[in-house]
Amino acid sequence: MRERSRASFGAGVPGATTYLVEHYWPGVTTEAFRSATGRVRATARAMTRAGTPIRYRHSTMVPADEAAFCVFDAPSMELVEQLYVRAGVRFDRIVAALEI
Repeated sequence: MRERSRASFGAGVPGATTYLVEHYWPGVTTEAFRSATGRVRATARAMTRAGTPIRYRHSTMVPADEAAFCVFDAPSMELVEQLYVRAGVRFDRIVAALEI
């Protein structure tokens, strides 16, 4: 189900929603996670420079669960999906989120 509400507004990204990207990576290492988030961050910066504002906020890895989560502010979920395709990083789910 797709969430369309403007749950949280991104600083510096007018009209943005905050999105949580979920990754479930059996066997993921810290080095692999750092590499993937580096590509995602660089792609977000490149897209923003090209006129598509996406703000990378932060990432969290939970080694015991072989899971990782990245948070972005973007005008749409589709743009976050495009970012991941361009970065060459797989993900399991993108959902609108509210950070308090």
